[in-house]
Amino acid sequence: MKQNYTIIGAIFLMILAFLMAAYLYNSQQADTQTQLATQNADALSKPYSPRKGNPAAKVTIVEFLDPACETCRQFHPLVKELLATYRGKVNLVIRYAPLHPGSDHMVKILEAAKKQGKFWEVLDLMFETQSHWASHHQPKPEVFWTYLERFGFDVAQLREDVNSPEIAKIIQQDIADGQRLGATKTPTFFVNGKPLSRFGYEQLKNLVASEVNAYYPGS
Repeated sequence: MKQNYTIIGAIFLMILAFLMAAYLYNSQQADTQTQLATQNADALSKPYSPRKGNPAAKVTIVEFLDPACETCRQFHPLVKELLATYRGKVNLVIRYAPLHPGSDHMVKILEAAKKQGKFWEVLDLMFETQSHWASHHQPKPEVFWTYLERFGFDVAQLREDVNSPEIAKIIQQDIADGQRLGATKTPTFFVNGKPLSRFGYEQLKNLVASEVNAYYPGS
């Protein structure tokens, strides 16, 4: 019996040590990203970056996303919900982090759609149909073109614009800025330049609420 207690105690200590190591690692990662965001504040957004919400809002969410990322798709309606909850007080800036194979082409489509004033409509469509063109982390951009044709976008113009050198430069700049900020996973969020201490929707919601309360006290 005593030996069993000894084994159980050893297992408990191992689990505790693992949890402590994980906590310290996550804390160190958060500190590193906070430092990177402070040192590279100019990398958070660019004049060309797509924006949604009140441009004069005092709280800005910057999201580095990948259209082929399932977690990005799951967060998409939640981020919309935050914009609706704090209407006029929060705005969203989108940056690209095409980490999945083939997703750089999807980003080109988004930028081409932006030229037609259809960025948000195409982003919504990408996430709605993601399971068809990006299943099992194997994006097939050619499949998505059939959806664009079906929903009446100017596909001929989109196909011409995706090859624009200007769009290629935008993607390269976003990738470079993401690297400077330590945005190695998608989605990566910053709220008024502050990264999440731990990843999760509750953490994002709490950070946004904290910044709104700080800049709009009593609202």
